[in-house]
Amino acid sequence: MQEAIRKSEVLIEALPYIKSYANKIFVIKYGGSALLDPVIKKGVLQDIVFMSYVGIRPVLVHGGGPFINEELNKAGIKVEFKNGLRVTPKETMDIVAKVLSGVNQGIAADIKALGGRAVSFDALGKNAIKAKPHKNAAGMGFIGEVGSIDADAVKKAVRPRSVPVISSVGIGSDGTHYNVNADDVASAIAAAIKAVKFVLLTDVKGIMREKGDEGTLISTLTMDNAEKLIEEEVIKGGMIPKVRACTRALAGGISKTHIIDGRIPHSLLLEIFTDKGIGTEIVKS
Repeated sequence: MQEAIRKSEVLIEALPYIKSYANKIFVIKYGGSALLDPVIKKGVLQDIVFMSYVGIRPVLVHGGGPFINEELNKAGIKVEFKNGLRVTPKETMDIVAKVLSGVNQGIAADIKALGGRAVSFDALGKNAIKAKPHKNAAGMGFIGEVGSIDADAVKKAVRPRSVPVISSVGIGSDGTHYNVNADDVASAIAAAIKAVKFVLLTDVKGIMREKGDEGTLISTLTMDNAEKLIEEEVIKGGMIPKVRACTRALAGGISKTHIIDGRIPHSLLLEIFTDKGIGTEIVKS
């Protein structure tokens, strides 16, 4: 009986959030262990399907770096990064597009297997990302940045209980494929389709005041304070582009952004439907 009461209390706690977010669009960047570990992956996609059934309109954006590295190694192609960007000559770009298309189709199939609906957007089929050569990637191949988002195409796919699944390969004006950072793609999509929330799933608890998982989690952070923490090197390394993706989304009109640990079971539900939350929330002020 006590367990049943506890479950009912959880549902009651979630009720105001369900009411508040009904028919609202959430953009979720999906990567890290949530893509690789089958147990974590199932939990994340269960959360996505649950969200779609209670009236939220989730949009899922993904990368697939580990899968790309695996295929490049099989092909005998060197995996190389410069300034945090993957060196992407034509041969590598062909593999990137093929791998991410496969990842995309796999995620869509998994969502359908869990009782949801999915609409795939990838470089080899329907695409929503208009890309251009990256301004800092001269001589590094087909590395791109977002030029614009086909917001109308994405919005048309945001239907009841339907989840758009979008890979991070963009297409140039001449039909050329470009490898685009998935955090940047997700941030641009969130702004273009007027999402109310932007969520980055990572392999860390959130933004920490001290090094490693044993530090103090910063639960809420403003855009200005985020920049100060970058200057002070509290936020550094791979967390900087994630924080900057959040601040760009906020500048583009998003109400709230979140960086959460996708390794925690049902982390999306814990962040969205509970009073305390579990990660770092970045807000305008």
